[in-house]
Amino acid sequence: MTSNAPPREPVRAAPAAVAASTDDWRAWVGTAAAVFLGALYLVAAWAKAIAPAAFVEQIRFEGLDFLLPAAVIAGLAFALEGALGVALLLALRRLWVLVPTVLLTLFFLALNLRSWWLASQGLREDGPGCGCFGNLVERTPQQALLQDALLLGVPTLLVFLGRPRGGRRFPPLRTALVVLAAVAVPLFAWMAPRLPLDDLATRLHPGAELSALCAGAGDERVCLDLLVPELASGDHLVVLARLDDEAFTGAVERLNDYAMAAHDGSGTPLWVLAPGTPEEHRAFFWTYAPVFQVREVPEEVLKPLYRKLPRSFRVVDGTIAATWSGLPDLGAAAP
Repeated sequence: MTSNAPPREPVRAAPAAVAASTDDWRAWVGTAAAVFLGALYLVAAWAKAIAPAAFVEQIRFEGLDFLLPAAVIAGLAFALEGALGVALLLALRRLWVLVPTVLLTLFFLALNLRSWWLASQGLREDGPGCGCFGNLVERTPQQALLQDALLLGVPTLLVFLGRPRGGRRFPPLRTALVVLAAVAVPLFAWMAPRLPLDDLATRLHPGAELSALCAGAGDERVCLDLLVPELASGDHLVVLARLDDEAFTGAVERLNDYAMAAHDGSGTPLWVLAPGTPEEHRAFFWTYAPVFQVREVPEEVLKPLYRKLPRSFRVVDGTIAATWSGLPDLGAAAP
């Protein structure tokens, strides 16, 4: 038996349903990009806030303190990165958040592009480049430019997809958290030098290898195990210091007493690594008659290893076993 009923038309989604599905996909991508970018900004703010003096010095090096003091610029940068990081992490994708985000991303990329160009023209050493991760990540200017373009540039473009329409421009709870971050991050950076954060803020921490504590790039790259090869084996106590620093020179007599005892086998051998010219090292030798070994190490190698000098560590067979802020615990160095 046959039916004379006309064939049914295939069911098609309504245009509104298709648009809603597209909007959902775009909103998911935009939100994911915002959360990723927010987390990245908070990590960058943390990396710089735990070593604020190094960040202030970087601002001076880049010549960004032509209108305001470098310390003030650093505080404003901490507030901005903290606020934007929290806002994006909370998926607060309003224009008052996204416009500063775009401007900050463009600023980072422009700064890295300038560093790369100066290095390529031989106007700046092709060493660690300016990026947004402070002292913790060693990158050449070219690496900083390419990585920041990928990690910051791409999410910044995607974050505009599927932005919510309507709703409050300043949601009370999330806006309050953004304001709190803008205050808390600079406050933390101000307190950080007095907090025991050296192992987190520098590349010198228990478990680090001397062979990984390096500076420079290519043929000009130098590492601590090559500058002081004796430290690659055995047990040693090392002080990083400036030879004209009163905090160090005032302790030379005590360090000499310890080094004399160490020569008799009752302590760990003591070394001092210091920047400076050969003339400064000779003047220190004739003035203080050190019993311990003093080695000249370039500032570029030492700089990533401290927030403030002197700083000390114990190394066993080329691996950092313990660290101290300031001069070492000589009692703990006894076998």
